[in-house]
Amino acid sequence: MMTIKNRVQLIGNLGATPEIKELDNGNKMARFTVATSEYYTNKKGEKVSETQWHNIVIWGKLAGIAEKFLEKGSQVIIDGKLTTRNYTDKAGAKKYFTEIVANELLLIDKKQ
Repeated sequence: MMTIKNRVQLIGNLGATPEIKELDNGNKMARFTVATSEYYTNKKGEKVSETQWHNIVIWGKLAGIAEKFLEKGSQVIIDGKLTTRNYTDKAGAKKYFTEIVANELLLIDKKQ
């Protein structure tokens, strides 16, 4: 169990075209959301779909690839690590934000 690391793998669809930021040092960052869905039959025999939304951040060259090829609805495979940030809002309340910092990205469908 000592070799288990913080690793997340997702297959899903983008909720919007990635937001791209270029930093002063020339490094790029891409932010977007990915929806993953699970389907099952409940006790009444009805088919149910549950969708989860995941916040994704990509840095560097991979962010440039995301900027060039990803758009709303694109189906992707994401591999990365789970991170949590915190900040204090305008009212002084501490807020927590969980996101996946991706280190691998695979586009399943091609941009038309």
